[in-house]
Amino acid sequence: MTASADGIESIDRPLVEPDVLERRRYQVELARSAASGHTLVCLPTGLGKTTVSLLVTAGRLDEAGGTSLLLAPTKPLVTQHAAFYREALTIPDDEVAVFTGEVSPDDRAALWERARVVIATPQVVENDLIGGRIDLSDTTHLTFDECHRASGNYAYNYIAERYHADAERPLVTGMSASPGGDEEGIRSVCENLGLASVAVMTEEDADVAQYTHNTDVEWERVTLPEEILAIRNSLVAVIEDRLERLKELGVTRTTSADVSQRDLNRMRGELRKLMDNDQSEGYEGMSVHAEVMKLRRAVTLAETQSVESLRRYFERQRNAARSSGASKASQRLVSDPKVREAMEQAEGYDDLHPKFRRTRILLAQCLGIEGGERVIVFTESRDTAETLTEFLGAHFETRKFVGQGDKEGSDGMTQTEQQETLDAFRAGEFEVLVSTSVAEEGLDVPEVDLVLFYEPVPTAIRSIQRKGRTGRQAEGRVMVLLAEDTRDEAYFWKSRHEQSTMTNELGRLKDSAGEIESELAQQGLDAFAGKPDPAAATPSVEVEPGTTTAGDGGQSGLTAFGPPTTGEADTEDRSESDGNESGTAERDESVEDESVDESEGIVATAAGEGETIEIVVDQRELDASIARDLSTREDCETRLETLEVGDYVLSDRVVVERKSVSDFLDTLTGGDRSLFDQVGDAARHYARPVVVIEGEDLYDERNVHPNAIRGALASLAVDFGASVLRTTDEADTADLLHVIAGREQELDDREVSVHGEKGSKTLVEQQEYVVSAIADIGPVTARALLEEFGTVEGVMIANEEDLLEVSGVGKVTAERIREVIGSDYEP
Repeated sequence: MTASADGIESIDRPLVEPDVLERRRYQVELARSAASGHTLVCLPTGLGKTTVSLLVTAGRLDEAGGTSLLLAPTKPLVTQHAAFYREALTIPDDEVAVFTGEVSPDDRAALWERARVVIATPQVVENDLIGGRIDLSDTTHLTFDECHRASGNYAYNYIAERYHADAERPLVTGMSASPGGDEEGIRSVCENLGLASVAVMTEEDADVAQYTHNTDVEWERVTLPEEILAIRNSLVAVIEDRLERLKELGVTRTTSADVSQRDLNRMRGELRKLMDNDQSEGYEGMSVHAEVMKLRRAVTLAETQSVESLRRYFERQRNAARSSGASKASQRLVSDPKVREAMEQAEGYDDLHPKFRRTRILLAQCLGIEGGERVIVFTESRDTAETLTEFLGAHFETRKFVGQGDKEGSDGMTQTEQQETLDAFRAGEFEVLVSTSVAEEGLDVPEVDLVLFYEPVPTAIRSIQRKGRTGRQAEGRVMVLLAEDTRDEAYFWKSRHEQSTMTNELGRLKDSAGEIESELAQQGLDAFAGKPDPAAATPSVEVEPGTTTAGDGGQSGLTAFGPPTTGEADTEDRSESDGNESGTAERDESVEDESVDESEGIVATAAGEGETIEIVVDQRELDASIARDLSTREDCETRLETLEVGDYVLSDRVVVERKSVSDFLDTLTGGDRSLFDQVGDAARHYARPVVVIEGEDLYDERNVHPNAIRGALASLAVDFGASVLRTTDEADTADLLHVIAGREQELDDREVSVHGEKGSKTLVEQQEYVVSAIADIGPVTARALLEEFGTVEGVMIANEEDLLEVSGVGKVTAERIREVIGSDYEP
C-alpha cells in the first residue's frame, strides 16, 4: 500500500493504478473472499461494491490472464463502470470494451477478441452467446452487478449456466446491496448464478461504520383536499361497477375498489380459462378487467402523484380510444359518465397536489435554512417528474433524470444527456435532481443531503437502493411523503415489512454464512459452480456401430433412423395460398440488440462441421427459451440471423416454422392467413419445409370444429408439401430441432447452400419473384402487375399513371416502384 499527500492509504496491486483507490479494509477483505470462489458480495449502496469487483478482476487477470466480463443491467451503469475501470486499471483504455445494443454484432465479435475487460448489458451478451459470436472459454472472471435481478428468465441466469459450462477457469462474483426480500430469494440468486459462498458487510461492521453516517428515515403524511377526493370517488364508483360485472361472471366475490393486485391477477387467470374454453364470457370479462386496471392507475395518479399527471393520463386514454383498432375497454372507459365527470373535475382543478407544496418546503429547509447543497427527489411517474421539475425550477436550480424510452410516448433522455446531467450534478451546477427509478440501481449519483421519496415504493430492494444515495460522507436524511388513506399506505407497510425482513436475512447470512454455503452445496450447487474433476470422469468406452451401452437402456436413439439413401429433393411445384401480402407473421421486436440490421432479411442455412451441428435461429425467436436451450448443448452451435423465411434453419433443405397451438388456431378463427404465406415462402426456398405446432389440446383448446383443424393440417401437407409435427412445449421443440438437425447434418452430410436446395423455380415463379422484389411489394401485388402488363418487361417500362390503374397499387407504391426502376445505380 502507499500513502497519498493527505495521508490516505491507497491500494498498491498489480494492474491497479497507484494513488487511485483508497485502501478500505472491508473492501480488501471482501475481494479476498470473492477471489477464493464463486461469491455473493453484499455491501450497502455507495460503499464500493464495484471496487471489490475491480480488485478481484485485477488479481485474476494478473494471475490467470484471459478476459474479465462485468454485466450491468442498464446502459448508464455500463458506461459508468467502464469509466471507473479505465481510470483504476493500468491496462490500455482500448482493452476495456463496452458492449451494448448500440455496438454492432460484428464490432462486438472483433472487440471480444482483443479486449481484456468487457463491460456489457446482459441481453447483448445473451444474444452473442446464442449467436456464437463470443466464446467464454477463456473468461477468467465474471461479475454480475445488481445480481438480485437473477430470477425467472432474466439473461443473468442463462449467461451463468453457459459460463460455468464453457469457461476453463471460471470465477463468479455477484454484487448487490439488496439480494432478496427473504432467505429463499437470496438462496435463489445464489443457485441461479452458481454462487457457493456469501460475503456480507453491513453498516454495523466497524470497518464499514467509519465510512457511513446515520440516515434517518422520516415519514410525513399529507391530507388530500376535497376536490381530489371527489375525483377519486368518481373513479372508484366505476371500478366497483366493473367488479360487479366480474362477480356476475363468477371470477370474483368482491366488489371493493381496494381489491389487491394478487386478487386481480387471480381473476385474470380465471378469465383466461374461460377464453381457452372459447366461452364468450371470458373475452367479455377480460375487456372489463382491462378497464379496472386502467381505472386503478387513474386512481393512483390522483391520490399519490398529481392532478396534472392524471390529466395527461386521461388525454392518452382519449387518444387511444380514437385511434384505429381501439379496444372496447378504452372506448367504454372514456365514454362512461362517471369517468367523464372525473375528467371534467380534473380539468377544472387549478391547484396543486399537497405533496408539491410539502416538497418545496422540505427542500427550502434543507438547501436554505440548513445549508445543504444537493437533494434528490425520487418519483414513480415520469409525468410527475416532469411536472415537479417545472414546479421546483421556479424556486431551485432543478433538472430531471429519466430513462431513455417510454411506452406512453415520452422522448425521455439519451444516454449522453443522462451522463451530462449526472456530471453537472456532481459538479454542483444545480441543486435538485428529480429522478425516476433509473437512478436507483448502482449509478454513481453524488452524495446528497436529502433523499426525498415523493411516494413510498412497494419493495424493499428499491427502497434500500434509493436510501443509499445519502449518508455516505456525512449524516443524511431520507424523507418519505405519504398521502393518507391511499395506496401509499399499503406500499408503506409492504416496503417496511420487506425491508425489515431483508435486514434480518442479511444479518443471518453474515452470522451463518457457513451454514448457508453448506445448504447450497447439499442442493448440488457445488457441482454447478465448479468444473468436474477430470480424474472422476467416467472413462470413455468404444462401442461398435449398431450396438448400445448399458447406460442408454438398450434403446436406439432417434438419429439411428437414418434418411433414405436415394432420392433427390422434391422439386414438384406447389400451389400458393392467396393469403396476406406479407410473407412473414408479425413478430415480437423486443430484443435489446438494437444493432441488428432489420432492413434485409436473409435465407440462411446451417452447416455441420465435424461432429458439431449448427442451427440458424431467427432473431425474433429469442423470446422463447428454445435457442437458449440449444446453445447450451455441447454438440450444438446456434447462429442468430434475421431470417426472411422460417424460424429455424436446420440444413440446406429443412426450414422450420414454429407455431403455438393458440397461434395456429388463430389462423382458423381470426382470418389471419399469414401462416400459409409463410409456409408458401418456405416451400419455394427449401425442399423440406416443416411446421411445428407446439402445445397440447389442439382439438380441445378452442371451440373449433375438428374438421376445420384437420383441413388446415391437410392444406399444409398436401398443398404446400410441409411436414406437420407436434411438440408439447418449448423443451420438446428444442429436442425435436436438435434431432432433425443432427440427422440432416451428421447422417446425411448435407451441404451448405445460402438459398437452400430447393429445385429451380418455374418460369411463372421466377417472373413473380423478380417483380415481387421491386421495392418489396410482395407476391400478391406482383401477380396483379403481371396480369395487367403481361410480362416482366411490361412492368418495368410502365409509367406511374399506368401503375396506379392496377388493383392494390396506390400512389406511394407506384412512386416507390418507379424510384427503384428508374433511379441511377450509385453504389
